[in-house]
Amino acid sequence: METSPYRKKYRRNRDYECVLCRAKVPFCWTCRCGFSICQSCMLENVWGMSCNNITWDCPDCGAQNGFGNQ
Repeated sequence: METSPYRKKYRRNRDYECVLCRAKVPFCWTCRCGFSICQSCMLENVWGMSCNNITWDCPDCGAQNGFGNQ
């Protein structure tokens, strides 16, 4: 099955940069304020950013973001 030209044109092909470890990774947890954290740093710091493992609080702006597991 061939993808449509619309999907191909607007697909993101960029790497994100983790704010904590400065690694270029294909996926980061991001907040609306621009804060981004990679999966490995999130696993190390989830104890301080989440109390229920459903949402996480941005350390920069304090906004609540979901893990997408609801």
